[in-house]
Amino acid sequence: MSYRALVTRPVLVWSAVALAARLPVAMAPLALVFLVRERPGGYTLGAVLAAAYVLGEIVAAPVLGIRMNPERARPHLAVGLVVGALGFAGLGFAEGAHPVLLGLSAFLAGAGPAASPGGLRALLTSLVPEKAVTQALSMESVLTFAIWAAAPALVTGLALGVDPAVPLLLQAGLMAASVAGLWALPAGWPSQAQEHGEPMRRVLMRVWPVYVMGAGSLTLLALAELILPALLEQRAIGIGWAGPLLAGFSMGSAVGAFVYGLRGSWPGRLPVQSLVLILGVAGGVALMAVLPSAGAIAVALTLAGLLQAPAMLTRNLALRQMLPPSALAAGYSVMYAAVGAGYAASGSLAGGLLQVVAPSTAILWGVGLTVLLTAVGAVGERRIEVPGRPAAQPTAPDRKVRR
Repeated sequence: MSYRALVTRPVLVWSAVALAARLPVAMAPLALVFLVRERPGGYTLGAVLAAAYVLGEIVAAPVLGIRMNPERARPHLAVGLVVGALGFAGLGFAEGAHPVLLGLSAFLAGAGPAASPGGLRALLTSLVPEKAVTQALSMESVLTFAIWAAAPALVTGLALGVDPAVPLLLQAGLMAASVAGLWALPAGWPSQAQEHGEPMRRVLMRVWPVYVMGAGSLTLLALAELILPALLEQRAIGIGWAGPLLAGFSMGSAVGAFVYGLRGSWPGRLPVQSLVLILGVAGGVALMAVLPSAGAIAVALTLAGLLQAPAMLTRNLALRQMLPPSALAAGYSVMYAAVGAGYAASGSLAGGLLQVVAPSTAILWGVGLTVLLTAVGAVGERRIEVPGRPAAQPTAPDRKVRR
């Protein structure tokens, strides 16, 4: 099935709603740093606010996702996005407030809409034919990477060119607009009753290896983003190259997502695809640590980006294959929390290692953590029984599912 199947009014409306809901999320960490950077200890406070925001996402995503009613998801999504909009508005209008109040607002801004990525993804897959799900999720991934590529420039331009509070107010406005857009979409998506009355938490935890491998793939993104400036200094390369190099990674990811969706199926089962792709990304990031020039690092990062998006696509496709429809939004939300935790864990490990080892060595240690998580997830996933399918049977393309 080609991407032409996605050119429908519901999918286009969904894209607009997703753009309005996710651009504020991509802008948030940098916007929080710019908001307080001119205060005493501004950069440290900005890092704390960004951490509070991410903590809100990690804590709230699984809790809110589990409580979402698939067939009546709209009110749940709307309330969460409104809370997020209020959190961003509070930050924008009270930039001089006490740090505790700013931290609380940042936490609410992250926590309120934390289940919306999972809910919107489940809604998207209900808007397209089953055989077009892979293309729909690939399109979503392209949109996501485009948003994350544009967000830093938008925040920087508004914060430095207008006022540091303006990005936060724009984020509040965009998130509020996404709430209005929900009423142009279906109220939810069809679901099935949980089999045998099994508790939702047990259903979700049964597929824990998928979350572990998802977290492993995001540790590599943290390494690329957080240690790259220090690595460039180690190589005596201008730190100004960090932006273009990371942009190359994002562009490579967008291309990789698009190419993955061009085919209805790829060789091998989803777990095998994930394993190969994540190890490929790990190889690219490891090369980044040892290559001497900016050009060589750019090639390694771009190649890693080409594989990064398909790696996450296969994780989300695996969730849709393994979970019943009633648990999909919750499963996506748990995945969202897991990859956020993986990003944070890798960033913390890298930050600690930079105190005692060279940046290149810190990256290699981080790659080792990724390989370990991937191995644990791959072994665990071999033991998961896919409902309605023999464990060893290859995955049909129209049953694959999708960060």
